[in-house]
Amino acid sequence: MIVDIKKAQLSADNQQGFDKLRLIMKNFFVISVLGPTQPALMDKIFKAIHECGCNVEDGRMSRLGSELALFVMVSGPWDAISRIEDLIPKLEKKLNISIQSRRTKPHSSESSTMPYAVEVVSVNRAGLVYDIADFFSRRDIGIEDMFSDSYVASHTGTAMFLLQLTISIPTEISIATLRGEFMEFCDQLNIDSIMEPVK
Repeated sequence: MIVDIKKAQLSADNQQGFDKLRLIMKNFFVISVLGPTQPALMDKIFKAIHECGCNVEDGRMSRLGSELALFVMVSGPWDAISRIEDLIPKLEKKLNISIQSRRTKPHSSESSTMPYAVEVVSVNRAGLVYDIADFFSRRDIGIEDMFSDSYVASHTGTAMFLLQLTISIPTEISIATLRGEFMEFCDQLNIDSIMEPVK
């Protein structure tokens, strides 16, 4: 009988330990939302995430035309992630939005790369983003983040384009050589550019 009690206590202790571990362990989930701009849309989405027991780890939001685009990574125990997965179809129907989602892992920074910021300003023309992306791709340099915007120059009324990138440069690449090649490349395209380390 004493042995049975000890076994029961051990089982209870194990269950408590498992419950604590379940709460501590993080699972990650990426959600991509696209829908027409509407009042309090962000509030409704983040409320749903919170009520499912998830926490926002990272996110981006932007208006693109009349549409609102949101990219967010949330974390939580496995049952919280399951709740938000099950809720997505209801949110799509209720809010008239499209949602893509996927389980993921946290991004691990690579010590073999150096983060650099790139900014390009040019007259707005087709293919510019491809030209810049192709330049870095051919050198095995990854693009980690991107922001772009079209605007009209205040004094001349010229259609302009701004592109900002965060890139990861492998440590074996010479920064001086890369910067020289990039500046020459930009001169050929008649665009202004800056490349500097992320501080």
